[in-house]
Amino acid sequence: MEQVLDVYKQPYDKNYPVVCMDESPKQLIEELASTSIRPGQDARRDYEYIRHGMVNIFMANEPLKGKRLVEITEYKTKKDWAKFVKRIANEMYPEAKKIRLVMDNFKTHAASAFYETFLPEEAKELRDKFEFIYTPKHGSWLNMAEIELHVLNKQCLNRHIPTMKKIITEVKAWQNQRNNKNAKINWQFTNEQARIKLRRLYPSISN
Repeated sequence: MEQVLDVYKQPYDKNYPVVCMDESPKQLIEELASTSIRPGQDARRDYEYIRHGMVNIFMANEPLKGKRLVEITEYKTKKDWAKFVKRIANEMYPEAKKIRLVMDNFKTHAASAFYETFLPEEAKELRDKFEFIYTPKHGSWLNMAEIELHVLNKQCLNRHIPTMKKIITEVKAWQNQRNNKNAKINWQFTNEQARIKLRRLYPSISN
């Protein structure tokens, strides 16, 4: 936990950016209008709907610069994750020396995913580009990408959307608007606060 908080305290460095990465499912839902609407009547919405499966939302955001990259995928396999992380390196930080990537310890979030997805030379190049920083078990809330996903769901995905294509269009527009505003996250939680509020997570010393 303190490793994550220490990284968040570091000043901005374009050569060593701190990026938070997370993912979230989104259900595809089509609403059914079973009640006909006559001229002059208020619109009516029925509670019936059709499920069209799920999509996965990958989110990467750099809190200190207000940059984010969002990708919608059909699945969230190791290869999907590896391809998204490659986009982080190539599209967001092609000139960075090392990208410090904060994420939870999910089974797909491993360097082995690079070698299962790309040729060995490219896989090693990607692995050397990143420093992985994992949030502790039951501590995924320390990942600021969760905050950004919450904003995305509240501002953009807070309604039924029937198709993956529609979600991609909506999310891209939201991403561009947030990036143009340089919307940042002002993180205030520190090691000192953690040692007081979360002392149950620290090992005890027996005399």
